[in-house]
Amino acid sequence: MDEAVIREPPPEEEALDAYSRIVTTVAERLAPSVANLRVRRSRRGREAMGGGSAVVLREDGFLLTCAHVVGSDDARGRAAFTDGAEPAFEVVGRDPLTDLALIRVDAAGLVPAEMGEAGRLRVGQLVVAIGNPHGLGGTVTAGVVSALGRSLPARSGRTQRSIPDVIQTDAALNPGNSGGALADSSGRVVGVNTALAGVGLGLAVPINAATRRIVSELMSTGRVRRAFVGIAGGDRPLPPAVRSRVGRPSGVEVIGVDPDGPAAAAGVRVEDLIVSVDGRPVERMDDLLRLMVGEAVGVPVTLGIVRAGRPVEIALVPAELAA
Repeated sequence: MDEAVIREPPPEEEALDAYSRIVTTVAERLAPSVANLRVRRSRRGREAMGGGSAVVLREDGFLLTCAHVVGSDDARGRAAFTDGAEPAFEVVGRDPLTDLALIRVDAAGLVPAEMGEAGRLRVGQLVVAIGNPHGLGGTVTAGVVSALGRSLPARSGRTQRSIPDVIQTDAALNPGNSGGALADSSGRVVGVNTALAGVGLGLAVPINAATRRIVSELMSTGRVRRAFVGIAGGDRPLPPAVRSRVGRPSGVEVIGVDPDGPAAAAGVRVEDLIVSVDGRPVERMDDLLRLMVGEAVGVPVTLGIVRAGRPVEIALVPAELAA
């Protein structure tokens, strides 16, 4: 009898198996930590229903989701888990300027997700999205990080800002994925899915030091306190002479000044180029916004400005941004 011939699988099959193992492992690990939200909120005296996803942060009932998913501070609803539990939730706090919200359920046996660090991501890296698109619970999609460092416009009342360092992925997202987990190949949550920007183009709020601070504030006070200086600005390449002097390629050009804000009172002018705050470099508007945290309210700072090609220092005191 001839000996049995053992056929080695082609390399592409081995690669596919490895890919499948990663995705299935992440899905099995994270599925119990992602809830399907059914949201009930009032609009102009009428009750409206919505849906989305949320990620378990702690065993004692805190879940992270998107601010636009819950919609309002008084929203109510239920969080459905893979084990069949459907506890009611209430909103702990919302921050529309980062599209993050914290909710809480009264339930035992919750499985917290492990939080990762979005700053370690690389373009081309495998990511897995878990959520509830169109109410279909526990849906898993996979793709790669297609870009990093994106900005996403956000609004709270009359205030407009941009969410910095947003993750762009080609993992398929649909309505209902918002608030769900974007995880790396180890199953660590590195982002909260927030928007579908087009076919094959999904966006996620990163999990990093800034968002951890926001979650901590929401958990302790139900709101996020921010400072503001009262300017509208845009990123601008610096002239060669200025670039050489400050050692940076770009700064923030002032394109508008709030007449009632701290910047106007301090003498900041349209067309000024902001290059630093208290010596900390400012190359983009996002850099300036990152410095406008609650701890900066009422604390004097010095803006490093280039005006008509000459360096100028302007002292001002940031005010608190109205909610």
